[in-house]
Amino acid sequence: MGQRIVPVILCGGSGTRLWPLSSADKPKQLLSLIGEHTMLQDTLLRLREQQVSIAPPVIVCNERHGTLVAAQTRALGQAIGAVVLEPTGRNSAPAVTIAALLARELIDDGEPLLLVLPADHVIAQPAAFAAAVAAAVQPAAGGYLTTFGVVPTEPATGYGYIRRGADRDGWSEIAEFVEKPNAKTARAYLDSGQYLWNSGMFLFAASAWLGELGTYAPEMLAACEQALAAATRVDEFVRLGPPFASCPADSIDYAVMEKTARAAVVPLSAGWSDVGSWASLHDALPKDANGNVARGDVVLEECHDTYASSQHRLVAAIGLDGVAIVETEDAVLVVKHEHAESVKRVAELVGKRARER
Repeated sequence: MGQRIVPVILCGGSGTRLWPLSSADKPKQLLSLIGEHTMLQDTLLRLREQQVSIAPPVIVCNERHGTLVAAQTRALGQAIGAVVLEPTGRNSAPAVTIAALLARELIDDGEPLLLVLPADHVIAQPAAFAAAVAAAVQPAAGGYLTTFGVVPTEPATGYGYIRRGADRDGWSEIAEFVEKPNAKTARAYLDSGQYLWNSGMFLFAASAWLGELGTYAPEMLAACEQALAAATRVDEFVRLGPPFASCPADSIDYAVMEKTARAAVVPLSAGWSDVGSWASLHDALPKDANGNVARGDVVLEECHDTYASSQHRLVAAIGLDGVAIVETEDAVLVVKHEHAESVKRVAELVGKRARER
């Protein structure tokens, strides 16, 4: 039958960088930001484009979103392996660990590979992504923890980078992970041709992940095993038990990928975006002749490279360049694209003010 792949959809983010449209009750991955489907649904639909054998997915989300996640998944006619309900977010490494333990229960005819996908990414060219996944099977089946490195198209400073090491057959060993660079360093990375953007998507064997986690973060592995053993299971829902609250919080990269000697990368050119800000959402959407995106009841005059979205009232703008305007029932945001990364901080300040009232 070939190697069986279990998709692991990470659906637990809060999406504060897309405030005020994205909220704690309905974060960006559960919204329709690009087309008719939500970002979670688009992620699930991409699984149908794969060239490899795909099992029903394991979706990991906050327990408050479980019913909505299951409803959006069923609306596509998609079978579900499990919906893991986290009582509290502990970042991506514990989420993948729980999924790895579950995948070994779900697949009884061999060692599963885990295709780890955040639920809030955009991939404009699904066929190119499917080809990259197929290319990643070889290193993943060989015990490498394999990530997808996006071939950079500009000297972006908003992404972490991966420096490629020894080249193999369509993939490379990873020489180094590097943090988000300044503009000068990003330009040097781009010019060198040796660096890729860190996409946060992975393919690896469940046993390889659990083995490396046991070496580098054994307390995390133990807490996840205990939380799953104490879980409540009803239909496809797996509500993690109390030990999950004491699990260390860490990302896949920090917990394992930056430490393991078995890290690999497959280059990806597929129109990828993590839609991490209003500026990147503007970049990902079709635009008019002036580079504008208008959604809802919007009038733009003499504006360029502007994103404007209205949910309840008419939004009119004149003479703006490189700005995002977002109107919701509760708030209006106006931000220049170059300051889009600050929206998360504003959302946190607004949340703090609301709690203090």
